[in-house]
Amino acid sequence: MNNNNLVTRGGWKKIIDQIAGENATSGELWLQFFPAVLSAIALPYYSLINGIDWHIIQILFAGLLALDLVGGIITNATNTAKQWYHRPSQGFWQHFSFVTLHLVHIALVAWIFRGGDIIFWITVSIYLLMASTIILKTPLTLQRPVAMGCYTIVLLGNCYLFTPTLGLEWFLNLFFLKILISHLIQEKPIQQI
Repeated sequence: MNNNNLVTRGGWKKIIDQIAGENATSGELWLQFFPAVLSAIALPYYSLINGIDWHIIQILFAGLLALDLVGGIITNATNTAKQWYHRPSQGFWQHFSFVTLHLVHIALVAWIFRGGDIIFWITVSIYLLMASTIILKTPLTLQRPVAMGCYTIVLLGNCYLFTPTLGLEWFLNLFFLKILISHLIQEKPIQQI
């Protein structure tokens, strides 16, 4: 595959290409979709057996959130997705647009699970935009360690800054892992044999 001339297919395959990258291998697709679907099923089940008092909207959204984050972490780490999301036509603004779309996740968690916690929403959103900008503006040779430093701040903040979101204690860790580490770090894809 020539990553300079990626062209997506038509129909339902185009949707897969837009998510997983063009010509994702069957192994990559299984790695991306199986754990994501399993997470979408397991999280609502976990909430029910542990007596977390969520209403149906919370249960459904938690399942979708698990699907998106687990799937996104794995997908964005694959060789094919790295080629797709970091192809030559994808610069700062394309990546920043991807990041800003994820502000909706933060807003919905703050509203649906944290009773409209505006401090959580604003603080996490500002940090996401700042850390993403720093990573995107960092020279490629330093991107990984800078992203790891930004992610370390998330881990500490999740432990010491906010009261955990009941049932979603993992949210910030997985959310920022998907964005800062899996998606934003540009890597040279390995040669497929």
